Amino acid sequence: MMNVRSIQLADYRRIKELFEEVLSEEVCEQTLIAFGRQLGWDSDLVIVAEADNEIVGVIIGTIDNNKGYYYRIVIAESYQNREIDKQLAEALKQRFDQKKVSKIYITADEANEPIFPLFESLGFAATDFITSFKKLSIVSG
Repeated sequence: MMNVRSIQLADYRRIKELFEEVLSEEVCEQTLIAFGRQLGWDSDLVIVAEADNEIVGVIIGTIDNNKGYYYRIVIAESYQNREIDKQLAEALKQRFDQKKVSKIYITADEANEPIFPLFESLGFAATDFITSFKKLSIVSG
């Protein structure tokens, strides 16, 4: 049975492990920084998927200037292809709707390319994928 719920403090270590398992070292580092920032701003936009009493997926979203952004979805390798990503995306969309964002975008970085088809299947168009979004990412220079 899959349970999609808000993050709890006790989840942090498992989520960090999940990032380390699934993401490249560089993307993992960026995602951990973004994850920490978002927890400080609004932990309501970090949602986990739990199966067999273990966290098997997480989605991180953020809101900037009344626009919602899907930042990162990470699913444990053994749980991929089970529509967990879709459940997480829909749960975050409900949160964006509750917070009355004017528009929702998907952060289009290299790490997110594999999930583009997921968002297309949810009705997002190419124009909804944003590469220049910086709120949660590390701004270099």
